[in-house]
Amino acid sequence: MPAAPHDLDETFRALPLRALADAALARARALGAEHADFRLERVRSALWRLRDARTSATSDTTDLGYAVRVVHNGAWGFASGVDLTMDAAARVAGQAVAMAKLSARVAATAGTGEKVELADEPVHADRTWVSSYEVNPFDVPDAEKTGLLAEWSARLLSAPGVAHVDAQLLAAQENKFYADTAGTSTTQQRIRLHPELTAVAVDPATGDFESMRTLAPPVGRGWEYLTGGHDWDAELAAIPEHLAGKLRAPSVEPGAYDLVVDPSNLWLTIHESVGHATELDRALGYEAAYAGTSFATFDQLGSLVYGSPLMQVTGDRTAEHGLATVGYDDEGVAAQSWDLIRDGVLTGYQLDRRMARLKGFPRSNGCAYADSPGHVPVQRMANVSLRPAPDGPSTEELIAGVERGIYLVGDRSWSIDMQRHNFQFTQQRAFLIRNGRLAEQLRDVAYQATTTDFWGSLTALGGPQTYVLGGAFNCGKAQPGQIAAVSHGCPSAVFEGVNVLNTTQEAGR
Repeated sequence: MPAAPHDLDETFRALPLRALADAALARARALGAEHADFRLERVRSALWRLRDARTSATSDTTDLGYAVRVVHNGAWGFASGVDLTMDAAARVAGQAVAMAKLSARVAATAGTGEKVELADEPVHADRTWVSSYEVNPFDVPDAEKTGLLAEWSARLLSAPGVAHVDAQLLAAQENKFYADTAGTSTTQQRIRLHPELTAVAVDPATGDFESMRTLAPPVGRGWEYLTGGHDWDAELAAIPEHLAGKLRAPSVEPGAYDLVVDPSNLWLTIHESVGHATELDRALGYEAAYAGTSFATFDQLGSLVYGSPLMQVTGDRTAEHGLATVGYDDEGVAAQSWDLIRDGVLTGYQLDRRMARLKGFPRSNGCAYADSPGHVPVQRMANVSLRPAPDGPSTEELIAGVERGIYLVGDRSWSIDMQRHNFQFTQQRAFLIRNGRLAEQLRDVAYQATTTDFWGSLTALGGPQTYVLGGAFNCGKAQPGQIAAVSHGCPSAVFEGVNVLNTTQEAGR
């Protein structure tokens, strides 16, 4: 459950949040803005990095400031500041209105005067939301953090064949206060954490090397994730053997294989081929940064066969411990969960308030986000997840049903075209499946397909016991570029007849 409101950071609560907002919004109203919103953020980000059990880098930074966004005469205006006085907040609001007036003149001159209108949203007055965690990692002494990473690193280094170990921990605490001229005001706090260790093995005879990362995903949790929220002992114990096996593994023979894809790999395929493709701004061509627009265009809503009838995908801003989970987005929209793909057919998009009104949706589904007080909110990804089969089998049972295939574990590299349609993904570990059993490891494995062909080849889903919420801290979008954290849940899944490439052979062409 989310923490109680009194767990809000005291430093943030002591700021003159309401007074600054009132000054800015009053000034925007007086200058004729049809809509104005105020957002004050305090974002603390920290990194602890070790190389072979010794500290190699640390950082701890805080970004504090506020932004005012307005709609004036049908045009956007935006400005930000760091001076926490009422006069400065009112001045920033004036700058936002001036920017809107300039934008309106430029649009009129260019003949592109599309009026900005926002979908309606109920008023959410004086709401507080805190993400679900037990121990704030920033309350844990740095020596304890680096000590645990050093202990884990030493454990890996002591295993035969492990030559080097990199370890790092990323942590973030995001506090936001939002208020708008409709009467909504929200105060929020989110904690995020990403621990990761990478082991490297080197063949002394050939100089060949391989690396392997931990599979534990980044989470919207606290320090308890490192002390009991994941089976770190089992994962660290397994890596050296898998790494040694990969170093001596044969290279894959290219061809068509049935794939059993573990959630630790499939989450990234969902992110790239479904998550970004169902952002409505990409589908409409308003956004093309970071790998382009989308083949899932708006005219295909309700008709595009995205994949197998087994495919049920949701957008979700409410999932516990999700990296994109919030109480309210950066336009004051309450968090929701909704269908993106139902029975294999495209049934929804990710929306902000402008995109929702532009295409006739009754309201936004809460996908506006800015990564700092100096950036304007843009449409960002929710936790986009593939639902498991309610009474589905275990991963072992899925493997048992495959005569000739490959079991893929962990994410590595990826490539996708500018329409989110043709892609290629690699993995951390790949095991040949022979007659329903795991055989030897394989090297140089990549799978390639178009989005609809791949998801159309989905023939079996694991049950809830196989479901894992994966994700990343570093999803990029927009210009100037912004970074957002996002989770993707999925079960283990079987895909029939997928084209498998040998990456070494492909690189040599």
